[in-house]
Amino acid sequence: MQALLQRVKDARVEIDGHTVGSIAQGLLVLMCAERGDTDDIAQRLLAKLLKLRIFSDEAGKMNLSVQDVQGGLLVVSQFTLAADTRSGTRPGFAAAALPDEARRLYDHFVLLAQAAHPIVQTGQFGADMQVHLVNDGPVTIPLVVR
Repeated sequence: MQALLQRVKDARVEIDGHTVGSIAQGLLVLMCAERGDTDDIAQRLLAKLLKLRIFSDEAGKMNLSVQDVQGGLLVVSQFTLAADTRSGTRPGFAAAALPDEARRLYDHFVLLAQAAHPIVQTGQFGADMQVHLVNDGPVTIPLVVR
């Protein structure tokens, strides 16, 4: 399972012009379930991202977690993170989990996040979404848990 974390000042997801999820300061979590991923992997990914120290302290050092700054999580499914671009010019997505399993793992991840963190918003699995964000820093961190 992998995620691309973007530290944001604010972010929102729109579908057909309607906002379905939004946060102020926090993390935009673009997440991808891959073949072979399990509930345990989802739990380990969440634990890692909640503790990752990528927010600035009073001295300007990246020393605080999203929990420390009481930031939000905006979790968006993003199967294209599994893209294989090693050959040709069209990415392949064979590493991505099949849609039913990907949805189950995404929903499981969201439920875990909601139980562990007070501010969790989401996109909509499988929808054509427009993601708006103000990347803070910019800070963008890939996170892979296997």
